[in-house]
Amino acid sequence: MTVAYGGAIYATLPAAQLDLSVTPERLGDLIALGREIKWLLNNAKHAVHPTDPRLNGVYGTIWFDELGDAERVVHQRNVTIFADGEVDRSPCGSGTCARLAVLAADGRLPAGTVLRHESIVGSTFTGTVLDTVDVDGRHAVTPQVTGTAYRTGEHLFSIDPHDPLVPGFVLR
Repeated sequence: MTVAYGGAIYATLPAAQLDLSVTPERLGDLIALGREIKWLLNNAKHAVHPTDPRLNGVYGTIWFDELGDAERVVHQRNVTIFADGEVDRSPCGSGTCARLAVLAADGRLPAGTVLRHESIVGSTFTGTVLDTVDVDGRHAVTPQVTGTAYRTGEHLFSIDPHDPLVPGFVLR
């Protein structure tokens, strides 16, 4: 298991490590174990952001299956279990960035190599590493992720003129 940052902190591990696969049939197991891993690692030293304490803690668990490397392509299927057991329908943008960082650190993404990151439902993002950088003494990458997103909902907020809490409140 590896902990990596890509806009949020994720635990990432191959599903096969626990005799699982990233398939809809195994989703219940992936969610249950993903939540457990997230909470076990949430306060670990590896879940501390180097510069912004608001980003501390493991946001989610990324399970992945290796689907075979081709020339200049690493192909993986993943599912991202985040928050308290939610599942991303996409390969997860910040999660793809985290996977790019891990693959680059492992030497699997030399210049010109892309990650074809497929979700559990078949949507795909493509990621590349544009540059390697140093962030407060830690090796990091500048990622680029491409894909397609679709609007799935809309919400309209309205304010009751008699609401005594308008314009809102802050508890922390």
